[in-house]
Amino acid sequence: MDHKAHGISHLLFIKHEKEQTMCNDHDHKKTLSRRDALRGGLTAAAAVGGAAVAGVAHAKAQDKVKDPYAPPAKSVLPPSDMKLDLSRAALVVTDPQNDFLSPDGVTWGVVGESVTRNNTVNNIERLFKAAKAADITVAVSPHYYYPTDHGWKFEGALEKLMHNIGMFDRKGALNVDGFEGSGADWLDVYKPYINDGKTIVTSPHKVYGNDTNDLSLQLRKQGVDQVILAGMSANLCTESHMRELIEQGFEVAVVSDGTAAAVIPDGDGYLAALTNFRFIANAVWTTDEAVKLLQA
Repeated sequence: MDHKAHGISHLLFIKHEKEQTMCNDHDHKKTLSRRDALRGGLTAAAAVGGAAVAGVAHAKAQDKVKDPYAPPAKSVLPPSDMKLDLSRAALVVTDPQNDFLSPDGVTWGVVGESVTRNNTVNNIERLFKAAKAADITVAVSPHYYYPTDHGWKFEGALEKLMHNIGMFDRKGALNVDGFEGSGADWLDVYKPYINDGKTIVTSPHKVYGNDTNDLSLQLRKQGVDQVILAGMSANLCTESHMRELIEQGFEVAVVSDGTAAAVIPDGDGYLAALTNFRFIANAVWTTDEAVKLLQA
């Protein structure tokens, strides 16, 4: 082979090597980009699929930061027509107790995030304060378990859990030994409102709803047929009280940020409750809205 032919062959070899390197490099980048796109990387997604893919990824990222608890932008449900009448209204608070609302409570590990996010502790106090100032009926429906309750022969999932962790335990219906500061006791900040000698403290509900206690009787005896409902826990006792009160002919407004719930791998209790509040309650108000109506 002459020198000229050898030179051309060498140049072709170099060109082939460059093209192969570029091809390999392109394939490598493509593989990495796909991995990055699966992880939500917008820059990598743009490199692989261009602006269209980047736009889709950006939309998905935006969806993640939306508030999952916000009211729907376009509700198809009829708007509430509930008008609060203070002369026949009451504030009802379910389970304002340490085991739900204190960082030392036995459920804080699963409800704490929701309680903190909603500012539930402070919002319930605001409702107590506004209701007292408006001089309307205030009732608390507590949850207590006595030693005899631990002999139940069958239980639902949360009943089992509550009994296993000693939630709301008391030594007996007529025994308050060890009650002060226990998980069954009121949160300290609520005691001035609950222990003022005017607040109705009903007999305990035993599972979730007030069909097992005297709340409806107490409210009827006060001439109440409208209820502002708050307390713990949103998808359990609070929702069950809402359902039972409505079944009993009361008009019920649930305070959406005056409650909270467990968020666990099995489900988001607060989100589940919000759906049913919107579907069933006569009204769903924020604490700000409820306080404003109480001050009217």
